[in-house]
Amino acid sequence: MLSRFLPARGPARTLTGITLVHTMGQGLWMALNAIYATTVLHLTPGQFGIGVGIAAGVALAVSTPTGHLADRIGPRAVQIWSFVALGPLTAALLAVQGFGMYVLVVCVQAVAYSASRSARMAMVAGLIPPEDRVVVRAHLRATGNISVSVGAALAGMLLAFDSVSAYKAAVVFNASTYLITGLLSLLLPAVEPQPARPGPALIVLRDRPYLTFVVLDGLLSMHNLLLDVVLPLWILHHTNAPRWMIAAILLTNTVAVVLLQVRAARGTDEPPAAAKASRSGSLCLALACVVFALTGGASAVLACVLLLVGALAHVLGEIRQSAGSWGMSFGLAPEHAQGQYQGTYAMGSDMGKMIAPALLTWLAIEHGTVGWMAMAVGFALVGCTMPFLVNWARRSAEQPAPDPVAA
Repeated sequence: MLSRFLPARGPARTLTGITLVHTMGQGLWMALNAIYATTVLHLTPGQFGIGVGIAAGVALAVSTPTGHLADRIGPRAVQIWSFVALGPLTAALLAVQGFGMYVLVVCVQAVAYSASRSARMAMVAGLIPPEDRVVVRAHLRATGNISVSVGAALAGMLLAFDSVSAYKAAVVFNASTYLITGLLSLLLPAVEPQPARPGPALIVLRDRPYLTFVVLDGLLSMHNLLLDVVLPLWILHHTNAPRWMIAAILLTNTVAVVLLQVRAARGTDEPPAAAKASRSGSLCLALACVVFALTGGASAVLACVLLLVGALAHVLGEIRQSAGSWGMSFGLAPEHAQGQYQGTYAMGSDMGKMIAPALLTWLAIEHGTVGWMAMAVGFALVGCTMPFLVNWARRSAEQPAPDPVAA
C-alpha cells in the first residue's frame, strides 16, 4: 500500500526517503524557531525578525552562485557537504549568546541551506529523465507534507513541556536530521559535473524570459501564505466562523496535497502544458479569493461552508500551479546549467515569502472584500501570462547564441 504513494524504486525513491528525514526536522523547527530565539536566547521579537530577514536576504543572494557550484563540482557533493555542515551550524545555536552571534550563525546557515536546496533540485534534474521530473517533484512535495506534519506534532509535544531543556532538545534533533540527510545522500548515484564553458558563468542572469518567469512565479507563490497567515486573521476578525475552522482548513489542505499532488502533476513535464497548468491553477486561486471574500458578515454556518469551499478551490489551485511551476522551471532550463537555473528559480518563492505577509494581510484585513477581489484579479492575470511567457522563452532559445570567440 505504501508503494502506491512512493515513486518507483531507484534514485527517485531514495530522494523521497531523504526528503522525509529532512522535512521532519524542518517541520519541528518551523514551529519552535521563534520560541527558541525569544525564550532561550532572550532575543526580542524585533531582533528575531531582523535576524530572520537578514538570513533570508543572504540565502536569496547566494542561491544562483551555489546552484552554479552544484553544476561545476556535481550536485551530490554539494548536497552532502551542505547538509553535513548544517548539522554543527544548527547545533551552534546552543552556544549563541547575544544578537550579533545569532545573526552570524543564521546567516552562515542560510548559505549552507541555499546550497543544499539548489543541489537537491539539480539532483532531480540529473538523476530523473525529463518526462518524470515533475511527477518525482510532486512525490517529494506530498511526502514532505506528511513529514512536516509529523515534525509539527513533535513540536507540539515539546511545547507541552515548555522548558529550556525541551527546546534545546529540538535543536539537537534538527541538527541530527541534517547530518542523517547528508549521510543518506551517499546512497544516491553521482551526477557528472558540468565542464566550464566559454562565455559568462552565470548564464541564467542573461536569460530574460527565465528571469521574468521567476518573478511572475514568485508572485503566484504568494498564495502559500494565504492559509498560514492571512486566512487565520480573516477568520478571527472578519467572520463569524469558529476558531477551529483554522485547523480544519489547514488539515484539509495537507490531506488534499498528499492525495492529489502527484496526480495533478502528470502531463506537465513540457513547458506549454506546464504553463496551462499554472494558468488553470491561478484561476482556481482567484476563485478561492472570491469565495473567501463572501465569508465576511455571513452567518457562522454559511461562513464555515464557504471557507471549506474556498479551501478546496485554493488547494486545487495550489497543486496545479505548483506542478506547472516545476514543469517550467525544469523545461525552460538548459540541461548543462540546471543547478544555477534551479537556484535562481527558488529565488522567486523566496521573494514571494518576503513580501506576501505584509502585502496580502494589508489587502485582506485592511480592505476586506475589495482586497480579496484585488488578489483574485492579480492571481488570474499573472497566471494567464504564463503561456505567452513560454512562447517567448522558446523563441529566444531558437535564436542562435553569439559566438564568444568572435565577441
